[in-house]
Amino acid sequence: MNKASYSLENSFISSQSATDRIVMVLKTQGAQTAGNLAKILGITGEGARLHLLKLAEEGLVQATSESRGVGRPTLNWSLTAVGNARFPNAHGELSTQLLNTIKNELGDAILEQIIDKRGEDILLRYAEELKSCHTLEEKIARFATIRQQEGYLADWAKDDLGFLLVENHCPICAAANASPAICQSELKILKQVLGPAVNVQRVEHILEGARRCAYRITVLH
Repeated sequence: MNKASYSLENSFISSQSATDRIVMVLKTQGAQTAGNLAKILGITGEGARLHLLKLAEEGLVQATSESRGVGRPTLNWSLTAVGNARFPNAHGELSTQLLNTIKNELGDAILEQIIDKRGEDILLRYAEELKSCHTLEEKIARFATIRQQEGYLADWAKDDLGFLLVENHCPICAAANASPAICQSELKILKQVLGPAVNVQRVEHILEGARRCAYRITVLH
């Protein structure tokens, strides 16, 4: 991410333990070697390995071996399902139960209407939050900040292709699994917030097995 991006690393506070910071880095940046983690956290390689071994014992991280030619294979560390579960899923079980009840009792059409109404309410709130933004970059930065506050671990960057907005966590993932229409609504909201002159494409999707959701944003010519 470039300097203009909303940096998650800068949000780390000194009171956080090294193990908490490792979990956050693996969540927001994906699999890492112990050496890379040591550089990011400003600790020794041996210190990073000891923390990783502790987290592995707790079932929070796992290592996969990658061969790179001659020499010892490289270990890449990533979060397990238990590690990912440390990040909040907004009342996941209750949300899933409610969605299934609505679907079973009232039908798919009513459920879609409810999801659409939720989307309209969210869109109005976001539009109010972004009304002081004058440029696309300002809108994306503000949107990422809002989503970060809502638990999406959002970040963004500007590059040669336009912009990339990423959400490293989905606090409504359980609900989205129960009704994929929620994900469609989320994409629609982003498109409407940024306006008709912008193309938004979801290029990574958690529900399809990706580590994160990512959106490629480009200006239409």
